[in-house]
Amino acid sequence: MKNLALLFFSLFVISSCSPTPESTKPNIIFIMADDMGYSDAGCYGQTVIQTPHIDRLASEGMRFTQVYSGSSVCAPARSVLMTGLHTGHTRVRGNSGIGGVVGLAGVEGRIPLEKEDVTIAELLQDAGYVTCMVGKWGLGDPGTPGVPNKKGFDEFYGFLNQRRAHTYYPEYIWKDSIRIDLPGNSGGEKKTYTHELFADYALDFIGRNQEEPFFLYLPFCIPHDKYEAPDQGIYADREWSEDAKTYAAMITRMDHTIGGIMEALKKYDLDDNTYVFFTSDNGVASTSNEWGVFNSGGSLRGVKRDPYEGGIRVPMVVRNPQRIKPGGTSDLVWYFADMMPTLADIANISVPEKIDGVSVLPTLLGEVQDFGKRPLYWEFYEMEGWRALRFGEWKVVQHNMHHPVPQPIEIYNIRQDIGETTDLAQDHPEIVAMAEQLFKKAHTPSANFKWGHRMDSLLDK
Repeated sequence: MKNLALLFFSLFVISSCSPTPESTKPNIIFIMADDMGYSDAGCYGQTVIQTPHIDRLASEGMRFTQVYSGSSVCAPARSVLMTGLHTGHTRVRGNSGIGGVVGLAGVEGRIPLEKEDVTIAELLQDAGYVTCMVGKWGLGDPGTPGVPNKKGFDEFYGFLNQRRAHTYYPEYIWKDSIRIDLPGNSGGEKKTYTHELFADYALDFIGRNQEEPFFLYLPFCIPHDKYEAPDQGIYADREWSEDAKTYAAMITRMDHTIGGIMEALKKYDLDDNTYVFFTSDNGVASTSNEWGVFNSGGSLRGVKRDPYEGGIRVPMVVRNPQRIKPGGTSDLVWYFADMMPTLADIANISVPEKIDGVSVLPTLLGEVQDFGKRPLYWEFYEMEGWRALRFGEWKVVQHNMHHPVPQPIEIYNIRQDIGETTDLAQDHPEIVAMAEQLFKKAHTPSANFKWGHRMDSLLDK
């Protein structure tokens, strides 16, 4: 009898100490396409490019219709995503700036994150997560304090300098701080396609870390130009331009990779305890207008580098089968600055006090959130310079910020006029006045980005 009681006690202790799905920290996988338009996935209205796995994420999770990038170009969008600070506060506010390190164009301008810039990866790493980034970084060149391994990532595999990511057949990439040569691509050869390397590494990371919580950040390079792929797949016989066929093939290839990741989660019994995010880093590239066949921006005005919806509104799908009700659609208005507090909320950790983001985890879990007229803010230093706001139903745009006298403020009712066709500034002087105050409040001075210093990017076209 005594032995039986001892057995029951032992079983109780073992079961009490063993982690359960409720007590285990959730894994987080954040997948980000590059220059993929708002309407390039089937779940956002695409009828030509095949994206069955992204569509399945949406049907099994929550699809957001009013999510915005942190910027309309690469580097600042990623800086906002990592730091929870919008482009009036974050370190990297453009692809190129004043000072910084010399980039591939042979001029200064590549601004790295600094030691004091806190990233979500650092917060998760400190909380016991194994952290990994695979793909395109763009926030710190070799030898700077902004490289991934100094900004919270235990593992890094991919491109540091974003301009090198413009080819999918480079002569080398990086593994942590070690340069990895790709001899199959030397001398103009095209034998090693980087996206396949990244896909394999992501799957390997999941397999190696199935026993502990992980954060896997996958900023893929697809479908940014150059438009290169090993083949054009199911689109090879279409009567489109070569670039259009390759663009579609690249997106479908990435979609296949996402399917492989979801299968890996099931294989290792991680599916129920993993949040999977999918988005794009900014609006569709301007080349989409040349093709027309995909209607990549849908009814949205503008493309990459524009302040209008087509330049900054992005797809956002989030899935967790245990915590997110399948098939949901939300029109909550939020943006990349909200990712840091959201991921921290998922991991049950705190964030720095002075960030611009707010957690949207309650919405993911089925609660009602209403941000009211919370302002979202953007500023942009290429071309003639612009700044923009979204608060409530109002969208505000102001061009020519590098000029002594900027252009008049434009006002759009985005709920009634998603295409931003009718400027209502003359009808709403009170909104113009409010926007002027919000603009002043949102911007803090930066040594690297200043109005009057036009910073057309020689580093990432």
